[in-house]
Amino acid sequence: MASEDKKVLVTKEGYNELLQEQENLIHVVRQDVIRELQEARAQGDLSENADYDAARDRQARVEARIRDLEAMLANVEIIDDEAASRKKNSKTVKLGSTVKILDLESNEEETYTIVGSVESDPLQGKLSNITPLAAAIIDSKVGDVVTVNQVEEPYDVKILELIG
Repeated sequence: MASEDKKVLVTKEGYNELLQEQENLIHVVRQDVIRELQEARAQGDLSENADYDAARDRQARVEARIRDLEAMLANVEIIDDEAASRKKNSKTVKLGSTVKILDLESNEEETYTIVGSVESDPLQGKLSNITPLAAAIIDSKVGDVVTVNQVEEPYDVKILELIG
Protein backbone atom coordinates (compact mmCIF):
# COMPACT_ATOMS: atom_id res chain seq x y z
CA MET A 1 0.00 0.00 0.00
CA ALA A 2 1.51 3.34 -1.02
CA SER A 3 0.35 5.22 2.08
CA GLU A 4 2.21 2.80 4.32
CA ASP A 5 5.49 3.79 2.63
CA LYS A 6 4.96 7.43 3.54
CA LYS A 7 7.06 8.76 6.41
CA VAL A 8 5.13 9.77 9.52
CA LEU A 9 6.74 12.86 11.05
CA VAL A 10 6.49 13.12 14.85
CA THR A 11 8.37 14.70 17.71
CA LYS A 12 9.98 12.46 20.32
CA GLU A 13 7.05 13.29 22.62
CA GLY A 14 4.55 12.36 19.91
CA TYR A 15 6.38 9.09 19.24
CA ASN A 16 6.19 8.19 22.92
CA GLU A 17 2.46 9.02 22.97
CA LEU A 18 1.86 6.72 19.97
CA LEU A 19 3.78 3.91 21.70
CA GLN A 20 1.78 4.45 24.90
CA GLU A 21 -1.51 4.35 23.00
CA GLN A 22 -0.48 1.16 21.23
CA GLU A 23 0.59 -0.51 24.49
CA ASN A 24 -2.68 0.50 26.17
CA LEU A 25 -4.79 -0.79 23.29
CA ILE A 26 -2.94 -4.11 23.14
CA HIS A 27 -2.58 -4.83 26.85
CA VAL A 28 -5.59 -3.13 28.44
CA VAL A 29 -8.36 -2.28 25.98
CA ARG A 30 -8.06 -5.48 23.96
CA GLN A 31 -8.41 -7.52 27.18
CA ASP A 32 -11.49 -5.48 28.17
CA VAL A 33 -13.08 -6.20 24.79
CA ILE A 34 -12.37 -9.93 25.15
CA ARG A 35 -14.10 -9.88 28.55
CA GLU A 36 -17.08 -8.01 27.07
CA LEU A 37 -17.35 -10.59 24.28
CA GLN A 38 -17.21 -13.47 26.76
CA GLU A 39 -19.90 -11.88 28.95
CA ALA A 40 -22.13 -11.26 25.93
CA ARG A 41 -21.70 -14.84 24.68
CA ALA A 42 -22.70 -16.10 28.11
CA GLN A 43 -26.09 -14.44 27.63
CA GLY A 44 -27.02 -17.05 25.05
CA ASP A 45 -28.52 -16.40 21.60
CA LEU A 46 -26.07 -14.18 19.69
CA SER A 47 -28.42 -13.43 16.79
CA GLU A 48 -30.33 -10.76 18.75
CA ASN A 49 -27.72 -9.89 21.36
CA ALA A 50 -27.06 -6.12 21.31
CA ASP A 51 -24.22 -6.43 23.85
CA TYR A 52 -22.45 -8.95 21.62
CA ASP A 53 -22.89 -6.74 18.54
CA ALA A 54 -21.55 -3.72 20.43
CA ALA A 55 -18.55 -5.69 21.71
CA ARG A 56 -17.76 -6.96 18.19
CA ASP A 57 -18.00 -3.40 16.85
CA ARG A 58 -15.66 -2.12 19.56
CA GLN A 59 -13.28 -5.00 18.86
CA ALA A 60 -13.17 -4.07 15.17
CA ARG A 61 -12.42 -0.40 16.00
CA VAL A 62 -9.69 -1.34 18.49
CA GLU A 63 -8.02 -3.78 16.09
CA ALA A 64 -8.18 -1.23 13.26
CA ARG A 65 -6.53 1.42 15.46
CA ILE A 66 -3.82 -1.05 16.51
CA ARG A 67 -3.09 -1.76 12.81
CA ASP A 68 -3.01 1.98 12.08
CA LEU A 69 -0.55 2.56 14.93
CA GLU A 70 1.65 -0.34 13.78
CA ALA A 71 1.80 1.14 10.27
CA MET A 72 2.58 4.62 11.62
CA LEU A 73 5.27 3.39 14.00
CA ALA A 74 6.87 1.31 11.25
CA ASN A 75 7.26 4.46 9.13
CA VAL A 76 7.96 7.03 11.82
CA GLU A 77 10.60 9.71 11.40
CA ILE A 78 11.34 11.56 14.61
CA ILE A 79 11.71 15.31 14.30
CA ASP A 80 14.87 16.16 16.20
CA ASP A 81 13.73 19.52 17.53
CA GLU A 82 16.43 19.60 20.22
CA ALA A 83 19.23 19.34 17.65
CA ALA A 84 17.60 22.03 15.53
CA SER A 85 17.34 24.43 18.45
CA ARG A 86 21.00 23.78 19.44
CA LYS A 87 22.28 24.87 16.06
CA LYS A 88 23.29 28.50 16.30
CA ASN A 89 22.56 29.08 12.61
CA SER A 90 19.09 27.55 12.93
CA LYS A 91 17.17 30.81 12.94
CA THR A 92 14.42 29.65 10.61
CA VAL A 93 11.10 27.99 11.36
CA LYS A 94 11.36 24.22 10.90
CA LEU A 95 9.45 21.11 11.91
CA GLY A 96 9.68 20.94 15.68
CA SER A 97 10.10 24.73 16.05
CA THR A 98 7.99 26.69 18.50
CA VAL A 99 7.23 30.07 16.99
CA LYS A 100 5.41 33.20 18.14
CA ILE A 101 3.61 35.01 15.34
CA LEU A 102 1.55 38.16 15.02
CA ASP A 103 -1.56 38.07 12.85
CA LEU A 104 -1.30 41.47 11.17
CA GLU A 105 -5.02 41.64 10.44
CA SER A 106 -6.34 40.88 13.93
CA ASN A 107 -3.19 42.13 15.73
CA GLU A 108 -3.23 38.96 17.86
CA GLU A 109 -0.12 37.09 18.94
CA GLU A 110 -0.20 33.29 18.78
CA THR A 111 2.37 30.64 19.65
CA TYR A 112 2.55 27.30 17.84
CA THR A 113 4.82 24.29 17.69
CA ILE A 114 5.13 22.92 14.16
CA VAL A 115 4.60 19.14 14.27
CA GLY A 116 3.72 16.31 11.90
CA SER A 117 0.05 15.82 11.09
CA VAL A 118 -0.29 12.75 13.34
CA GLU A 119 0.22 14.74 16.52
CA SER A 120 -1.33 18.05 15.52
CA ASP A 121 -3.66 19.62 18.07
CA PRO A 122 -4.34 23.30 17.33
CA LEU A 123 -6.14 23.78 20.64
CA GLN A 124 -2.91 22.77 22.38
CA GLY A 125 -0.77 24.93 20.12
CA LYS A 126 0.48 22.01 17.98
CA LEU A 127 0.11 22.94 14.33
CA SER A 128 0.46 20.36 11.54
CA ASN A 129 3.21 21.13 9.06
CA ILE A 130 0.70 20.67 6.21
CA THR A 131 -1.68 23.43 7.34
CA PRO A 132 -1.60 26.60 5.23
CA LEU A 133 -0.20 28.65 8.14
CA ALA A 134 2.62 26.23 8.98
CA ALA A 135 3.47 25.67 5.31
CA ALA A 136 3.72 29.44 4.83
CA ILE A 137 6.01 30.13 7.81
CA ILE A 138 8.38 27.15 7.45
CA ASP A 139 11.84 28.41 6.43
CA SER A 140 10.94 31.97 7.53
CA LYS A 141 13.06 33.99 9.97
CA VAL A 142 12.26 36.25 12.90
CA GLY A 143 11.05 39.56 11.52
CA ASP A 144 9.74 38.12 8.25
CA VAL A 145 6.20 39.00 7.15
CA VAL A 146 4.64 36.03 5.41
CA THR A 147 1.41 35.77 3.43
CA VAL A 148 -0.67 32.72 4.24
CA ASN A 149 -2.18 31.55 0.97
CA GLN A 150 -4.26 28.47 0.15
CA VAL A 151 -7.05 29.79 2.36
CA GLU A 152 -10.26 31.52 1.34
CA GLU A 153 -8.94 34.94 2.36
CA PRO A 154 -5.12 35.17 2.37
CA TYR A 155 -3.65 37.03 5.36
CA ASP A 156 -0.25 38.17 6.61
CA VAL A 157 1.61 37.14 9.74
CA LYS A 158 4.88 38.39 11.20
CA ILE A 159 7.38 35.99 12.79
CA LEU A 160 8.06 37.51 16.22
CA GLU A 161 10.16 34.90 17.96
CA LEU A 162 11.58 31.39 17.75
CA ILE A 163 11.23 29.83 21.19
CA GLY A 164 13.52 27.14 22.55
